[in-house]
Amino acid sequence: MRRAQITRDTAETQITVDLTLDGTGQYDNQTGIGFFDHMLDQLARHALLDLTIHATGDLHIDDHHTVEDTGIALGQALTQALGDKRGIRRYGACLLPMDDALIRCALDLSARPFLIWNVDLPIPKIGTFDTELVREFFQALSTHGGITLHIDQLHGINSHHIAEATFKSVARALRAAIEPDPRRSDAIPSTKGAL
Repeated sequence: MRRAQITRDTAETQITVDLTLDGTGQYDNQTGIGFFDHMLDQLARHALLDLTIHATGDLHIDDHHTVEDTGIALGQALTQALGDKRGIRRYGACLLPMDDALIRCALDLSARPFLIWNVDLPIPKIGTFDTELVREFFQALSTHGGITLHIDQLHGINSHHIAEATFKSVARALRAAIEPDPRRSDAIPSTKGAL
């Protein structure tokens, strides 16, 4: 079973992540940030990951450390669960509509982290959640998950729809990338022989 458990304990946050790649989309995400939990739930459901994240952070300051450190821990869990990446498809892409929003994601589980972010969230807050933290989460996930991650907003006027479509698009692309490739089930998907 492709599974990982990560604990991240700093002066700012305490986070545990339990991730199963070959799941059914079950989730129990509790970070103390309602909108962010909703986004993590979308990520699990649409990537078909079983995901439990429990986080305690310095929310009396703001949500930044908790969101960023959750991205770090989830990226580390993804790297651990994938192991040497033998037999995976490696690449994934999704063009995802949600009402007014249309988000395109393409990613490569290359172990070469890079984030291209062309997303404009027109308001600074969704409820109490700082919209700039959406990018911070994906930057941390990309860096610590070793993901080349391109996210482009093609349309969108509602920040909630744009943010949610972004999480769902990444989830669907990730689902495709981590799936076993039945034609190359014992091969590492690289001419280098390693990722």
